[in-house]
Amino acid sequence: MTKTFTAIDFETAQGASHSICQTGIVRVVDGVITEQRSWITQPPGNYYWPHFTDIHGMSAVTTADSPTFDRVWAEIVPYLAGQHVVANNGHGFDFRCIRSVLQYYELPPVEFTGHCTYKIFRRNLADLCRQFEIPLNHHDALSDARACAQLFLIAQKKAEQAVQNREERVLHGK
Repeated sequence: MTKTFTAIDFETAQGASHSICQTGIVRVVDGVITEQRSWITQPPGNYYWPHFTDIHGMSAVTTADSPTFDRVWAEIVPYLAGQHVVANNGHGFDFRCIRSVLQYYELPPVEFTGHCTYKIFRRNLADLCRQFEIPLNHHDALSDARACAQLFLIAQKKAEQAVQNREERVLHGK
């Protein structure tokens, strides 16, 4: 188990996974949130599907003067390269966004170890935040990443407790 990781979340402008319009990153070191960052980026063509704007509130007006993702990548990559990276629905969405946007902008791939809180808990982010009383401004990438970081810490604590309980049973012959 690692207590040092980066939680990440993306919001996209439309159905293409490279259409990132917001990135939220929360860095956790030794179990403590040490850094929180958010980038608003202009998706390709600054093109939005209205339904996506309804979900996260961002539109072409929001990102009209924002840099494209390739312009902020140098700031983001240190949080991911060689790191443990956590996302809710990471394998179904966020990790695919990373691969897709790097391919779109012809940037080299980045290697990291991915963890998915949806896979761990088998429940969506909003439900988990209600269950564990974690504040959430859903579909704000930074808020979603922060919640995901807190959920991963909870999962790690539960796993540590399970190991400790097993060790105690073995020690006491139960």
